[in-house]
Amino acid sequence: MPTILVITLICASSLAAKDCTRATAQDVITHPAHSPQECMLLGPAIAAGSGRGTEAGTYVKTLCEQRR
Repeated sequence: MPTILVITLICASSLAAKDCTRATAQDVITHPAHSPQECMLLGPAIAAGSGRGTEAGTYVKTLCEQRR
């Protein structure tokens, strides 16, 4: 079972990266991962596949969290 959760945040480009959180993101996409490396690779790929990560005026921020 994957032990890491990929959190892909789609944030407005006017928002500073440090302020891009689950609460302030325009969209939040979650997905399981097996390793930190897989997590970092999946985040942008998930956003691009959803069509959300390539919109003008937005950027993607990826977080990797341990599943509870």
